[in-house]
Amino acid sequence: MKAKILEKMFDEGKDITPHLALSKTRRPGHEQRRVNVDFPSWIIESLDVQSSRLGVTRQSIIKMWIAERLKEEVRKAS
Repeated sequence: MKAKILEKMFDEGKDITPHLALSKTRRPGHEQRRVNVDFPSWIIESLDVQSSRLGVTRQSIIKMWIAERLKEEVRKAS
């Protein structure tokens, strides 16, 4: 389908999702990359306590806390 036809359908409020290859979509900058980090035992134990309390995995809490901190640092720098 040509872009003009798709754009016209969109402008008319028609559902264009059947014409999109959603399985091939990507979010630039959000690709996963593996990183290995060594932590002391007490940090792992504390992470496990907190992740259990929040009902998430250890990996999730690490990602969440690092993302929060990075956003905070970016906000401070602005």
